Amino acid sequence: MCTMKPQKILLFEYITGGGFNQTGLPEALAKEGLLMLQALVDNFVSLQGLAVTVMIDERMLGRLIVSEDFSVQIIAAQSDVHAEFQALITQHDAIWPIAPETEGILQQLCEHVEQAGKILLNTSGAEVATAGDKWLSYLRFKECAIPTISTYKLDEFSYLPGEWIIKPRDGVGGEASAIINDRANFNTICTQNDRGLFIIQPHIVGKKTSLSCIFKDSLGWLICVNQQEFHVLNGQYQLTEIKVNLQAAPAKYQALIAKLAVAFPQLWGYVGIDLIEVEDDIYVLEINPRLTSSFAGIYQATGINCAKAILQLIDDVPDLQMSNNQTITVHLNQ
Repeated sequence: MCTMKPQKILLFEYITGGGFNQTGLPEALAKEGLLMLQALVDNFVSLQGLAVTVMIDERMLGRLIVSEDFSVQIIAAQSDVHAEFQALITQHDAIWPIAPETEGILQQLCEHVEQAGKILLNTSGAEVATAGDKWLSYLRFKECAIPTISTYKLDEFSYLPGEWIIKPRDGVGGEASAIINDRANFNTICTQNDRGLFIIQPHIVGKKTSLSCIFKDSLGWLICVNQQEFHVLNGQYQLTEIKVNLQAAPAKYQALIAKLAVAFPQLWGYVGIDLIEVEDDIYVLEINPRLTSSFAGIYQATGINCAKAILQLIDDVPDLQMSNNQTITVHLNQ
């Protein structure tokens, strides 16, 4: 990674920034993306000496509140968003992509930045390819003795009685997941999908916790602990709200973060870790090598400016001193 001090910053949230400019805009994902992007833009407002550009789908105009000091690159329906992104990379010192791991989207965006020799304000494309893949990350968890849930590739799994959950290897949230509890459900899912793109796990009921973290060079810092609330509809988990900066003792999580930092040494910048807690046991479900929905509440809950901390990370360690300490609820799609 280049270590020059960046002055020109490009922010690209894929859903709201034109990734779907030539198709219908997925409204639920757009609302979630807008929450993250707005929080990131607000973080940058207080930082001096920076020229910030934000990419925005023309259908999102008026929904994102942007300082008049920022530049806005409008992506029209006829635009080639990937070509525009690559052209904008050349005009900026540092790029902050936010995108789903689905179909390698985030990995490709990160690789474009790296190939251009610019500062990537995110984990490298190579580590996104591993951390963002539920099967590959599971293998890494097992190799490094990180507690996790037994996981199987769907195309190598023979049905056994019990309650199971099937997930896409690279999906976000509850996207395309399915809870199954009999052979008929299992056979239907397998018939309707490419089994090679999915994993299957025992369906474990417990407290769903997420950790907002910063990583660099095999080191990890905890920003705050969050609790996720889900609604199950038609066998699918739907995230409805997140309690950000839950008043929980962080010490038990810091040791886990330290192990993950060593297991995934190329994690860099903001990372979300999804856990499930059953009584006194904590299991890692997945790593999100990018901004997550919890990010939308961090500044209000803690007073920590994550954009400032990530810029510090380029050649130093982040300042994560809290100036506030309360729990904020981020409401998502009901």
